[in-house]
Amino acid sequence: MLTIRKVVLIVDDRKLKILAAVVDEYVKTGEPVGSKAISRLAGINVSAATIRNDMAALEQLGYLEQPHTSAGRVPTYQGYRLYIDELMTLPSLSDEEKALLDARLGDKSTPEEMLVQNAAAALTELTQCAAVVSNSAPRFSVISKVEVIPTGKRLYVILLITSDGSIKNKACRLEFDLSHEQLDFFTHYIEQNLHGVSVDELSPEMLDKMVTSLSAYMVTLAPLVKGLCEISEDLRRDELTLKGSEKLLSCEELDKMEVVRFIEHKNELSDFLDDTFNGIQVKFGIGSDSFAIGNSSLIVSKYRKGGHEAGSLGIIGPMRVDYKRIIPYVDYLTQKISFLMSDEDDNITAVPGIPDGELP
Repeated sequence: MLTIRKVVLIVDDRKLKILAAVVDEYVKTGEPVGSKAISRLAGINVSAATIRNDMAALEQLGYLEQPHTSAGRVPTYQGYRLYIDELMTLPSLSDEEKALLDARLGDKSTPEEMLVQNAAAALTELTQCAAVVSNSAPRFSVISKVEVIPTGKRLYVILLITSDGSIKNKACRLEFDLSHEQLDFFTHYIEQNLHGVSVDELSPEMLDKMVTSLSAYMVTLAPLVKGLCEISEDLRRDELTLKGSEKLLSCEELDKMEVVRFIEHKNELSDFLDDTFNGIQVKFGIGSDSFAIGNSSLIVSKYRKGGHEAGSLGIIGPMRVDYKRIIPYVDYLTQKISFLMSDEDDNITAVPGIPDGELP
């Protein structure tokens, strides 16, 4: 199979320019694009007949398709991929656009969770697409406090706090009420074994060993350790939220049943939001990129805290979205969130364009 760069070398510049023009026009109008429409564009200095021949060649290569006989062409999945990876030139956000986003986002005094939710709300409103937020598990945090709180007859709540401020709790029902001695023993035991331990080390195997080492208290206190195990699984699991899902349901270009299934199983999207990419990532709900909704696209970027990955932010919408408009928004917002979560004082400016290697 030919790589993107080899295809670019094979296809001449004129055909690539025509492909980019078809994508831009189709994004604007939603209608198949004809050769006459392309011939009227600035920078296309060839006849409609030549454009028609080039569009036919691009169709044979799999970058365009003709939905109806005698109709114009529309981009295919491969056409969008080539356009985004090699042909698209991104504009810079204006000062007015940055000021608008800054006002919607907040400042360094805004709680971190609210920063991300504000960004998601802004993206949903500006793009009319659904916003996706993945809060990465705090793998680099350590346990700073574990507390057991009696809340009722044989009912106890385990409270766990990490160094990054994450708070998790779990209600546990025991077979017996704990005596002060048992409660003090467990609190001291947890303090010795878990205080300062990395969240990433909270494996089921480690907690199983703790249950075994409880010795005479094992039967009584084991449910509390099991509760800790469940909390640790929650901490290591990325939390994914979808804002503006009604935008997906109302989009005529997407299959509603596929959208409903995606919303019900949205956490499966976490597989696509791993930590193996930098910058902007664009994936499609088709081919090898598929993430459940056909004819859709996912535009996402990472935001960081203290030099480490903290989560992902982006949009999900139809494949026919305005990439030139949306990508700078996603890029700027994730950079700004990273800045506001840091101790730096420099201004953040979105970088136009996407460096090589940052899109699959």
